Amino acid sequence: MQAILSGAVPVLIFMACVGLATYAQNLTGFAFSLILLGLVSVFDIASVNDAANAATVLSLINAWTYFRARPGPVPWQLMKPALNGSTVGVIVGLMLLVWLSGSAVSWLRGLLGVSILICAVLLLLQGKPLPAVSGRTSFALIGGLSGVLGGLFSASGPPIVFHMYRQPLDRELVRRALLLMFAFNSLVRLVIVVPTGHFSWHSALLAGCAMPVVYAATRLHHRLPNKLQPRTLQWLVAGLLFVAGVTLLATAWTAIAHA
Repeated sequence: MQAILSGAVPVLIFMACVGLATYAQNLTGFAFSLILLGLVSVFDIASVNDAANAATVLSLINAWTYFRARPGPVPWQLMKPALNGSTVGVIVGLMLLVWLSGSAVSWLRGLLGVSILICAVLLLLQGKPLPAVSGRTSFALIGGLSGVLGGLFSASGPPIVFHMYRQPLDRELVRRALLLMFAFNSLVRLVIVVPTGHFSWHSALLAGCAMPVVYAATRLHHRLPNKLQPRTLQWLVAGLLFVAGVTLLATAWTAIAHA
């Protein structure tokens, strides 16, 4: 019985982390993988690789539940250049993940943390949105960069989040666009990771146990939608970016120090 309980506790903690990350994702349109990976690293309940693979599956579940609960147009045309760029980016990111040593990956995770903190500061300094929606080339380049981070860490949020929150678009449309982007990146990542044998049974267990949590948290948000002002939401997004960046920096520093 003690062995069963000791094995169940990490899974229960993981499910609680998933619930928090899912609600934050539905509130802001991003941060699921960033928050989940950060909390997993803090509590040391699973390897980063297993948590990233589980987050990949759960991102798809979250997007499916959200779009089902909130039917409406999916911004395919707006995000098509970014999706094309992210496809290439995810492949490049996974190739880098296989090629790099553990120490180099830790340095990259630290660099990701720095970039997230910079995004948080720039987002707060950005008082007004752009006068017009950015061009296709800009979306493609940002999508490619997000895809690389998604392939490496299953955390493609920072570049595309900063890019989308600068656009003169309705915030609900931004959330739907970001969910579409993350779901697409997750699908591409799964199509590559599963056949190559880099998706462990532990990842599948974590994802399977947390699926009901993702569904319940998303439905709860649908019943209790946020009524935050745009500037308040902007501060919340920046705050989540800051916490995620600091957490990634701390975990990267710990891994480098122990290497």
